[in-house]
Amino acid sequence: MTTQDHLKKAEKSRYERGWEKLLEIDGDAGESVIKSLKNIAPDLGRYIIEFGFGDVYSRSGLDLQKREIATIAALTALGNAQPQLKVHINAALNVGCSREEIIEVIIQMAIYAGFPAALNAMFVAKDAFFERDRNNITSA
Repeated sequence: MTTQDHLKKAEKSRYERGWEKLLEIDGDAGESVIKSLKNIAPDLGRYIIEFGFGDVYSRSGLDLQKREIATIAALTALGNAQPQLKVHINAALNVGCSREEIIEVIIQMAIYAGFPAALNAMFVAKDAFFERDRNNITSA
């Protein structure tokens, strides 16, 4: 087997691991994001799967709940990533975080990111919670 064959095999397992983790965390929303990139930037979708989910989210140092809390904090602090924040609020609920935990981390970010960022994030959370209730989606 050539070095290139070994790399292809390693990348395939990395992709598969990432795809499984993406579906575990984000479900249909994650799959939808990847599909939406297919016609414009399929490589970006592959990078998200391989690096984001195959490498980072698959690490053992933090459980998925802690990873999603950290992601919600970061996206709240950025203040300009509402669509991604909504996906990760749903992901946090999918992996067992409570609504109270999500609300508290957003409130915590008011100290570091400012009240406008926290307010915007809170309204994203409110919308995500409403949609889940309307569609009878239960948390993990």
